[in-house]
Amino acid sequence: MDSPLKHSQYKNVGIAQCHFSEGNDIILVAPHLGSCVGVGIYAPSLKISGMVHCLLPLSKSDEGKAAENPYMYVDTGVTKLISIFLEKGATKKELQIYVAGGASINDVNGVFEIGKKNFTVLRKLLWKNSLLIKGEHVGGQTSRSIFLDAATGKAQVKVAGEIIEF
Repeated sequence: MDSPLKHSQYKNVGIAQCHFSEGNDIILVAPHLGSCVGVGIYAPSLKISGMVHCLLPLSKSDEGKAAENPYMYVDTGVTKLISIFLEKGATKKELQIYVAGGASINDVNGVFEIGKKNFTVLRKLLWKNSLLIKGEHVGGQTSRSIFLDAATGKAQVKVAGEIIEF
């Protein structure tokens, strides 16, 4: 992956996956986010990081699939990721949250609006939990990748070949 965040390892967070890291010298990457949303979280006091790559907004669309893999959905995947941080002793107040994706790829007429729905569900979920987004790069019609340095919490997004700092 081309990123100015230079480390020996990158950990790919694929669709409907979540990865968690405790101070490791790796970069968590959710690549090629179209309508999906990639959510990276860092807790500075514990030096722990996590990232989820969610495909769809609401688990009620298929509760069976959500039970098998909660990370497929924004409502269950992000909730589960946040709960891991809290179980490890992080406080909600310290969580640094970065978001990318939510684009309208192949939906220029706005028929499905999956990307927009993904981001809307995410914002509502965070608001209900009194959590703020520290950095976001969402919407439009371009895919992007999000990078999170698991050791430092530094986050970036790559869109149209350009690296943007959060």
